[in-house]
Amino acid sequence: MHPAGEGHRATPFELFFDLVYVFATTQITAYLAHEHTAYGVVQGMLVLALLWGTWSGYTWLGNHSRADKGLLRSGMVVAMAAMFVVALAIPEAWHDAPGGLPGPLVLVGAYLLVRWVHLTVYAVAAAGDAGLRHQITITWLPVLVSAVLLVTGALLGGRAQLVLFAVALLVDWAGIYLTARHGEWRLHSPAHLAERHGLFIILALGESVVAIGVGAAGQPVSVSLLVAAVLGVGVAVGLWWLYFDVASSAAERRLLREQGRARVRLAVDAYTYGHFPLVAGIVLTALGIEGVVAHAGDTEPLGTWYALPLLGGAALHLGGHLLVAYRMHAVLWAPRLAAAVVLLAAVPVAAALPPMAGLAGLVAVLTVLAAVETIRSR
Repeated sequence: MHPAGEGHRATPFELFFDLVYVFATTQITAYLAHEHTAYGVVQGMLVLALLWGTWSGYTWLGNHSRADKGLLRSGMVVAMAAMFVVALAIPEAWHDAPGGLPGPLVLVGAYLLVRWVHLTVYAVAAAGDAGLRHQITITWLPVLVSAVLLVTGALLGGRAQLVLFAVALLVDWAGIYLTARHGEWRLHSPAHLAERHGLFIILALGESVVAIGVGAAGQPVSVSLLVAAVLGVGVAVGLWWLYFDVASSAAERRLLREQGRARVRLAVDAYTYGHFPLVAGIVLTALGIEGVVAHAGDTEPLGTWYALPLLGGAALHLGGHLLVAYRMHAVLWAPRLAAAVVLLAAVPVAAALPPMAGLAGLVAVLTVLAAVETIRSR
């Protein structure tokens, strides 16, 4: 194993590792669009949360040791293959198709392999660090309890699967959170952690761009389609601006000022857990964009199904920014809070208007927000 230092940055191999998560995120968005129900959205978000937990774990491991060398690289290759299997099984995560292998069990089995490889390699990387090894050992407890719940849920199926998956996620996330805040995890390079999370935000934004292409598939090129596509790109640009213009660099500087356990607690709160609403919001917004582009020329109302993820997803993303900013800087970003409230209030209005109106309204809100914050930062 090759330890990472204070100035360690993301390696090309870690970017390569992220490619399987690109495919997995696309699979989740496709599942949400196919299910077309609130129940399906809950299912999709649970799977996204499971994926986020695995990615976060390997990001922390890559912060401890170089991901592109030795045993860690080999372990991550195994995890990549297993995660690709998870992604392939996502369409059957909740509804096993006739013939072939049981989809829910395949997903759970491959997911657990990703988790167990992570903790095993982490234990090897922690050789000589008794505190870190102890931390990894106690982390196995919530992981194993959640594993039993996931397998049981996959076997039972139906609503029992949803409940057990949700409880498994709660046990896993809560157990790791409670043991991590006062535990012995190590964060060697704040720059690496911040960079890796920024790259995942770009990965998620890429899904919003892909959603434009998916929504446009099979349609003749028309003025309405082109306008919808440009507006969709405008949303992606706006969300990119919200994160990278000010928020990401300010958070990284704040993390650099801390040391030891205080740095770890801040990273756990603001990055490992605080960034999930940011990612989930982008994925939901991408679903809304896909729906608008697919019906760009329609004069019928957009409907709640697409209006809620379109505007509600963006509001959730803004809510994630508020959580991260409050944890990092103990401040409440009033413009972002106001924008989130406006977007949520506009959902019924957008649902009653033609599809293009909601998308144009979202671009307008993001543009005004960017302008206000730019003026205030001068």
